[in-house]
Amino acid sequence: MIRFENVTKRYRGTKRPALSGVDFEVQRGEFVFLVGASGSGKSSCLQLILREESPTSGRVAVLGRDLKSIANRKVPYFRRSIGSVFQDFRLLPSKTVYQNVAFTLQVTGASRGFIQQAVPEALALVGLSGKEKRLPHELSGGEQQRVAIARAIVNRPQIVLADEPTGNLDPGTSVDIMQLLARINAGGTTVLMATHEAAFVDQMQRRVIELRDGEMVRDEVGGGYGDTSNVPRLEPEAIRGAAATAALQTVREVHRQTEAAIADPVSAPAPVVENQAAAAPAVAPQQATVKPSDDARPATHPITIPAVDLAELGVADRLGLDTGDDEEVGPTS
Repeated sequence: MIRFENVTKRYRGTKRPALSGVDFEVQRGEFVFLVGASGSGKSSCLQLILREESPTSGRVAVLGRDLKSIANRKVPYFRRSIGSVFQDFRLLPSKTVYQNVAFTLQVTGASRGFIQQAVPEALALVGLSGKEKRLPHELSGGEQQRVAIARAIVNRPQIVLADEPTGNLDPGTSVDIMQLLARINAGGTTVLMATHEAAFVDQMQRRVIELRDGEMVRDEVGGGYGDTSNVPRLEPEAIRGAAATAALQTVREVHRQTEAAIADPVSAPAPVVENQAAAAPAVAPQQATVKPSDDARPATHPITIPAVDLAELGVADRLGLDTGDDEEVGPTS
């Protein structure tokens, strides 16, 4: 269906090639993910398949035809066998849902009877029956993408190319679009999808072709997205001021309970540390162990802590922003 043979693509004014010696073949009925970072060459591959660009060297064959042998005037006829879905939908804003989907067939000269049959079938497949008269701005993002998919498949192409089709959608809607593409593929249509959506690639376990700096580094059947260790992750930042304040309050509570135990060792409860999770792990307060006896006070002595009014702490101290060693707020100050 799609074959790249040692394909290299250079764009004018660039130092390194967009693609360098790429070799792969996509068989009829496959669902293939094309993955890689931005600038890795995914979009260049799709442009070559659509004959929007020509390779600098090597050979690209689609549906058994070398694309270099196709005359420019015949390229629109060749593209009728390929459906395209894009990240930005590319709908005609002044046309209804029905008209957007029918437009593809009208420009190819399809009969009115075929259009009247094919358009409702395509809309039913993507779950948009009953919304034929809506305009694009009256639809959600997911519904607009469904219109775009219906438009791509209404002429029953053999191949569907999807370039980041879920890039502008929320996670829930993205799942629906992926399920729709999988259903289209189950009907026998070959699907080649360029994506950054690691979760979908990992869950679907289809064939994965990975590009890196224009070179193909992996072609794996049933693969995942790949190494995501370099993907930036947001980590929660510790709030130093809150931890220091909580630790100070905890130690003062230990001190209060210890004095109570010394004053009345029989009836006073054992010291209990509250909000322990809030005070740790940054600072662990020391706890005074009290062992009351029948005829004598305990041998241990309470921890002496100067009285501190939290309301009088400076703003920098309470927020943990003062880094001076001699003015740091904490349970050991």
